[in-house]
Amino acid sequence: MSTMNLTLMTDLYELTMMQGYFKTNSSETVIFDVFYRKNPCDGGYAITAGLEQVIDYIKNLRFSEEDISYLRNLNIFEEDFLDYLKDFRFSGDIYAIPEGTIVFPREPLLKVIAPIMEAQLIETAILTIINHQSLIATKAARVVYAAKGDGIMEFGLRRAQGPDAGIYGARAAVIGGCVGTSNVLTGQLFDVPVMGTHAHSWIMSFPDEYTAFKTYAKLYPNACTLLVDTYDTLRSGVPNAIRVFNEMREAGIPLKNYGIRLDSGDLAYMSKKARKLLDAAGFEDAVIAASSDLDEHLIYSLKNQGAAISSWGVGTNLITSKDCPAFGGVYKLAAIQNEQGEFIPKIKLSENTEKITNPGNKTIYRIYDKQYHKIRADLICLADETFDAKKDMIIFDPLETWKKTKIKGGTYELRELLVPIFQKGECVYTSPSVMEIRDYCTQEKDTIWDETKRFYNPHQVYVDLSDRLYKIKSDLLEQMSMDALK
Repeated sequence: MSTMNLTLMTDLYELTMMQGYFKTNSSETVIFDVFYRKNPCDGGYAITAGLEQVIDYIKNLRFSEEDISYLRNLNIFEEDFLDYLKDFRFSGDIYAIPEGTIVFPREPLLKVIAPIMEAQLIETAILTIINHQSLIATKAARVVYAAKGDGIMEFGLRRAQGPDAGIYGARAAVIGGCVGTSNVLTGQLFDVPVMGTHAHSWIMSFPDEYTAFKTYAKLYPNACTLLVDTYDTLRSGVPNAIRVFNEMREAGIPLKNYGIRLDSGDLAYMSKKARKLLDAAGFEDAVIAASSDLDEHLIYSLKNQGAAISSWGVGTNLITSKDCPAFGGVYKLAAIQNEQGEFIPKIKLSENTEKITNPGNKTIYRIYDKQYHKIRADLICLADETFDAKKDMIIFDPLETWKKTKIKGGTYELRELLVPIFQKGECVYTSPSVMEIRDYCTQEKDTIWDETKRFYNPHQVYVDLSDRLYKIKSDLLEQMSMDALK
């Protein structure tokens, strides 16, 4: 599976359109933008992830003989087009926002500049990679925020929608802030921490709970977290765990990375009672971990109830993003290059205002408050625009244009978000390790205000258009409106 050829991981219409462009000698260079329209889980932000896998996909984009043979047998494609596919290579440019970055609706997460056949082919794969990992990274960030500094362990592999979702979902979860994963293959592939305890079946396979705990402690004295709810949490599980911990201490075995795990019942009540028992026995530093269908809302509630839990294993609701199962990213044509080398802006209209696209060759500048280094707004502009942070800047809502904000020069800083990934088909970007991306993502989350992080009615960060881009968009809308009246 790790060497699977993903070239045909595309929708059929991408290939039929490619053949159409081939047959009509359409070879224009175009620009496509990847963006999304609404934050997952009704939140105030998202986190972009999956770029490393997009890079791998583009690098290995080749039509094998088996691919060509399969396409021939569909009786849709002609031989001259199939001959063209034999030597297909991506030759264009790709710009992207680095993984782990906080992002907002409507801004390009990734921009493709390439001949139209090449740009069309890669649409589906880019979307499935970016959509999935960005969704899970965002969900993980929400869960981590709810835990208020406690460690979150990703435990969802057995409930993921297949191996790839489990592997790359765990990768994205670590980017979003999880301290590790139960998924050993993800640990191997991406050098991230793997962790776990034991199942109820371990307890049930022994004559009694105490013997099961004692055997486990002997095998793993430096990682001894005991699952205490197989039979009776407070009358059996916790007392037996304490008995084993006492025996370890009396034997001179250092007690580190040890504690108990709760997987059922009233976690707030059970954890507080267990904490009292552990403390009374002299095990104040024993960790109380919890699992059991957790998500950010339940963790947030448990924290507010004073649950004595400091480590959380989150599975199904994280790896599937159960309450918001799709990210909603799209891939839209933004410009076509003419014979003079100029990019002519293109726009998609819709009865739904939020589905009208932003035309042209664009980039994004993030505006930070200089004093607090928090995000004030994002500005989508044309790629050749520059701004002076020493000068006043007036930004406005592109839909409700009367809403304007003046940011005084010298009080803000600017950062361009899109960076070059491929140039003329060659990769010019080196992906950081997953743990480096995780650290960067942690820094990124510190740049958004608490009002944007809250789960209910979060403040929405402004994503505005520059004056020049807004005028181009308005002119195109006016022109198309007038054309429709003719």
